[in-house]
Amino acid sequence: MGWKAEADGGERYVLNVYRPGEEQGEAALRFGHLIEVWSPLDGSTWEVPIERVDALTDGGLTMSGSSGEFAAEAKWEAVKDSCGGYDVTLHLTYNGNVPKNMGLTLRADVVGPGKPDWMIPGAFYKENRFEKNLRRYPRYDYRGGDPEQMVSDYWSFRSDRAALPVVFAWNDALCGALCTEEMSELGLTGLGFRGNADGTAVWLNFPYREEPVTFVGEPVPAPADLASARFEPGQQVTLRYRVYTAAGDPHAYDPFVRRMYRLHAEAYPLRPWMDLDEAAQLTAHGLYTWHYRPEHRILYETAAFDRELNNNVKGQGDRPHMHVGWVSGAPYAHALLQYGRRQGIAEYTAAGMDVLSKIAEGLSPSGIFWASWIEGRGWNAGWNPKPDWLQARTAAEATLFMVRALAFERGQGAAHPDWEAAALSNLNFAASCQRSDGNFGSYYHAETGEVEEWDGAGGMLWIGALLEGAALFGEPRFAEAAVRAGSYYEKFIRDEYIYGAPEDVHLTPTSEDAYNAVAAYVLLYEFDRQPKWLELASSAADWMMTFRWTYNLCFPRHTLLAQYDFRSRGADQASTSNQHLHNYGLFCVPEMLRLWKHTGDRYYLDRTRDHIACFLQFIAREDGDFNAYKGMVTERYYNTNCFQPKGMMLTLSHSWCIGLILYASQEAAEYAAELGLSELIEG
Repeated sequence: MGWKAEADGGERYVLNVYRPGEEQGEAALRFGHLIEVWSPLDGSTWEVPIERVDALTDGGLTMSGSSGEFAAEAKWEAVKDSCGGYDVTLHLTYNGNVPKNMGLTLRADVVGPGKPDWMIPGAFYKENRFEKNLRRYPRYDYRGGDPEQMVSDYWSFRSDRAALPVVFAWNDALCGALCTEEMSELGLTGLGFRGNADGTAVWLNFPYREEPVTFVGEPVPAPADLASARFEPGQQVTLRYRVYTAAGDPHAYDPFVRRMYRLHAEAYPLRPWMDLDEAAQLTAHGLYTWHYRPEHRILYETAAFDRELNNNVKGQGDRPHMHVGWVSGAPYAHALLQYGRRQGIAEYTAAGMDVLSKIAEGLSPSGIFWASWIEGRGWNAGWNPKPDWLQARTAAEATLFMVRALAFERGQGAAHPDWEAAALSNLNFAASCQRSDGNFGSYYHAETGEVEEWDGAGGMLWIGALLEGAALFGEPRFAEAAVRAGSYYEKFIRDEYIYGAPEDVHLTPTSEDAYNAVAAYVLLYEFDRQPKWLELASSAADWMMTFRWTYNLCFPRHTLLAQYDFRSRGADQASTSNQHLHNYGLFCVPEMLRLWKHTGDRYYLDRTRDHIACFLQFIAREDGDFNAYKGMVTERYYNTNCFQPKGMMLTLSHSWCIGLILYASQEAAEYAAELGLSELIEG
């Protein structure tokens, strides 16, 4: 990575930072000043210019300058590892005579050909939302747009929305990034970008700014939130940030994310509350006690922490619904069945079988599973954009775990003809609806089975279901369909933009899309050992890690998450639309651990360990623990000002959150020594 300072008229300089291997070229991160200062009184801004630049012997540099009431010095240290880049320390002195509230912005222009793409890990990907998307949340549009519709050519966000506080920008020749930490001496930091016909820029805000509007999880935005800090005469402030450039490869973010993970792993410790065995014991109890309803033969999707309130509102704190996959259903019934068999707990075994038998009865006229069952309504299409649509991922996940349950039960000498018939009906549907290019489609008409929407990667998980179904039933046609699909869905991974998995966030990039991709491509590799599948599985895993927290959030002092010292390292952002931390990455724990074995890349082991360790917190150890009941697990930990205040936790237990811990605890048991989770538990 190279740099060059150029005179910008008079005694001022502009600093160009080039990608590795180029001392100068058509693409660069261009820094026109040391820092930009903003006044909240009148909105005015001014710059502290670069007045002097000196080279350091290690390839770094120093810069200094002053303007008005600020003087600044910056030291850029060249990073010597394979990632490259610069670690920057900026010292500021406020020389004004009176206290003032101000904000600071570190800005770089992204110079080079082509329109920009973006990534703020976990919070913003490319345009982030298609025009046709049915859910409203921040969207980038090069042409501008209406901020009240959450469409703009520029955005600034709080850093606690990001799994790693970095903003990446791409053009045709360059990937450039600015990174800082969640907190600075001036408080919570921020990240931002702009791209339009006038140019492209990325920036860091100290403290944060949210503009042009603030996304709070609702379709109607809140006003812009422009934080400032108080400066006293003579005050000195030190800010730290990192600068990274690379070629314009869409995967160029990965070396930097890996480097920051290594640094953060040393700075932000894990703190699981328990080991895998205790977690499995507690979650099996919680799933059976609070979510299984024998009168309906379902796993209730939610159960209220507050049982007294639940009784007073006639049980409405509990949700008498069950999806067949995703937020309830087959995956978790399978996990409970396995645990019951292995531990000799007959009531758990019977409950798991009961729920799976109920799901097997829920075939739609099209031949695939209905999405959900609701008390008083029976089987229905779930949370899809239209009431007669069924979503591919929900059905595929239910089928995958029905197949896994069948395989497990065969090993126990038990047969379930009704499960077999239901699984085969779904597998045959998937193979028959597949387009010639391998696409399964994302939404189907419940009555006719016609594909209603082809866009998105919602059908990707059929790959796993078909491969495991092919092995169980000895049907090569299923495996052939899975291989064709692998070639089709490859484009989503190559484009670093996988979207369409959850029912409730139509065509949105989500962490769940990454989980499905990892599972699908690891299984493809294990099927025929084609190196391409392993490469794609690894790439999908790298993209998945952009949703995974590398650091521990600083929660407000009096919040529940602060009081319990919740460590967020290893948690995942649900999606750019549903901004909260969740544990759904436990879904692909076995595939991630096998990916580590296949590649020898310890990064996958370490980050899988982090995810497991994170969610070995907040499993209720006894009645009353964090105001829950024994074995309960929440769905949402609030990391920013979206849906609820930062530091809060949703006071509902979710069957999928309990079920995934139960599932992953059993699947990870054979890797217990390598994971080393017991060594992290405090006495």
